[in-house]
Amino acid sequence: MNSVEIKSFFRNFILFFITLELLTGIIFYKEYQNEVKNLEQTIAYNMNICNFNTDDSQYACSDYTIDFFSEKKDTYTMSFLNKQNEKPNSIYKKGNLFYQYFPIPNIPDLYLRITYQPSLYKTKTTLFMKNRVVEFLFSSLGVLLLTLLFSFYSLAPLRHAFKLTQEFIKDILHDFNTPISSLLLNVKTLPKTKECYDKVNRIEQSLNTILSLQENLKSYLKQHPKQKDKFELLKLIEERVQPLKNLYPTITFTIIGQPLWINSNQVSVNRILDNLLINAAKYNRENGEIKIQIKGNHLVISDTGKGIKHAKKIFDRFYKEHERGLGIGLHIVKKLCDELNIKIEVSSKIGKGTTFVLTFP
Repeated sequence: MNSVEIKSFFRNFILFFITLELLTGIIFYKEYQNEVKNLEQTIAYNMNICNFNTDDSQYACSDYTIDFFSEKKDTYTMSFLNKQNEKPNSIYKKGNLFYQYFPIPNIPDLYLRITYQPSLYKTKTTLFMKNRVVEFLFSSLGVLLLTLLFSFYSLAPLRHAFKLTQEFIKDILHDFNTPISSLLLNVKTLPKTKECYDKVNRIEQSLNTILSLQENLKSYLKQHPKQKDKFELLKLIEERVQPLKNLYPTITFTIIGQPLWINSNQVSVNRILDNLLINAAKYNRENGEIKIQIKGNHLVISDTGKGIKHAKKIFDRFYKEHERGLGIGLHIVKKLCDELNIKIEVSSKIGKGTTFVLTFP
């Protein structure tokens, strides 16, 4: 899978997995709450049984503590009830403690307090939680497998579309290659007299521009070489700028800086420079300027062109703000910069121009 397919796969996977996990977690939490609620109802029911006959059913009352309080002998009971806003025949819960006061018939000053053992309540609720967690983990495994299948299934149309696009581009490259090569060979055989020198030169540069587009399409299809070469950047820039001076005679190219030796892949750096410089010239104004500066390990390319409305989007595949071009040139620039560990930044103002800054490692 290529980078776009991997990104699409992980987005689908994360979105679908998180959604199902949240729903599964809510279901098991609700089930846990229902179990706790049933336990509390059972506790209340058994308290009533113990109240009717404290000697009846040792099983029902074995988990409960029973105390008697007399208002005459123990004034604490009623004053405590009044302070806590508690009333007889109502069940109360404080943490893991459950208790209830019952009045004794025909003895108005005597109360029965039945308390459920806190340790038992904690043990049972903890067991409920452990069971639900185990079930949740097993369910998560099923959700994970289901999400993987769904993500691969949803990726199939995208992979098919990419395959068709690549086959289409390969066909175009194959059909373009022969006529372009023939044109270049024939142009080079033309005599460059004073009268036709500029015209022949421009035809040759135009064909080189088409070849540059062809190289972009090839870069779109294949992985880029990783071997590194040691070369001098300033000299390379001068070589890449010279043909553009002939192709765009009304634009002033200014190169400033000291020689800078870098260790990188020269073919890829050529592609980066060609795309940035051709764009700077293509979208520049008449009698405009392109300034290229080397500052330390920074390369700054600025122009006086139209500017870019959405500078953050220009590295997206197929994004373009003008009718010309395919929208893959700057995407390839960003891809190559990432592969070569070159940091690239862009700033732009409409009507004033655009500046690219490349930081070499």
